[in-house]
Amino acid sequence: MKYHLYTATAVAALSVANVASAQEVIEMTSSFGKNLPILGTAGVDFVEKINSISEGVEFEHFDPGELVPTLEALDAVSNGSVDASYATSGYWQGKITAASLFAAVPFGPEAGEFLAWMLYDDGHTLFQRMYDEAGYNVHVMPSGIIAPETSGWFKNEINSISDLEGMNMRFFGHGAEVMQRLGVSTSLLAAGDIFPALERGAIDATEFSMPLIDARLGFHNIAKYNYFPGWHQPATMFELLVNKDVWDGLDERSQKQIEVACLANITTNYAEGEAKNYAAMIDNAENNGVNIKVWDAEILATFEATWNEVAAELAAEDAYFAEVWADLQEFRAGYKTWGDTIYLPRPRN
Repeated sequence: MKYHLYTATAVAALSVANVASAQEVIEMTSSFGKNLPILGTAGVDFVEKINSISEGVEFEHFDPGELVPTLEALDAVSNGSVDASYATSGYWQGKITAASLFAAVPFGPEAGEFLAWMLYDDGHTLFQRMYDEAGYNVHVMPSGIIAPETSGWFKNEINSISDLEGMNMRFFGHGAEVMQRLGVSTSLLAAGDIFPALERGAIDATEFSMPLIDARLGFHNIAKYNYFPGWHQPATMFELLVNKDVWDGLDERSQKQIEVACLANITTNYAEGEAKNYAAMIDNAENNGVNIKVWDAEILATFEATWNEVAAELAAEDAYFAEVWADLQEFRAGYKTWGDTIYLPRPRN
């Protein structure tokens, strides 16, 4: 009896070992360090989710720079030197004009509307087509989303558009093109490069993300004016990129499990952002000497008018941008019937 029990145990252990050895190990570079709340924790959370439900695939998380620098992740995944990337497509705007339309749209959809277009309309199909037609060997899935970010950190109060002229500012996505039209010189820096640039005066101002995330990066130590609302990023979508050959080599069950983990990650990513930022705003104001500022209506109107000019020009110059932009605008026109009537006005008492 003892012999049979020992044999059964050994067989079971061997079976577990065989399952483990049969797992496809996928090395995933994240564009956000695991120490960053909301942004960084989302990549870690995704890995925990997929590894807890899949016997066919195991993801390994790597911080920015451990495998490749943040802004090189798309090329690395496409050429197979890295298996996968957790990022936002806005980082590839310099390579693909339409990329930021799948990340964050100035004066565009908030999270619910953005997800509706992405998951139940044409968004995801257009997202994959963008990479295919640009020659990138990747499979893309939406994998996270956050609510609006702050509009920027400035060393001085901004009372008019003319106060922006001549500034050097870190800025993301198509909002950067708006700022350039208004006399700001912009650059796209990865998270870890922003504070040193502010400290040594290479940039005068920055936007990056939500108050809690920005606080972790220490912007309040140098720039004391934090502006809202985040007109340039009413919502920000994140992506999981997997090398197409790696993806095609997975069995269907593993592929579905990855998709399920991505959808679950969208939920927790959004909820974490909504849950944790008000406390950071209060702490900034009460303990860090930060002035919480709201753009006046005239400045916001200038931002929006300038964005409309930029979007029209980009659509005239780039056929795929024009196609995606038209599709999103068509969806938003229909959604407006619902969105403008179903929700209570803001702010609410």
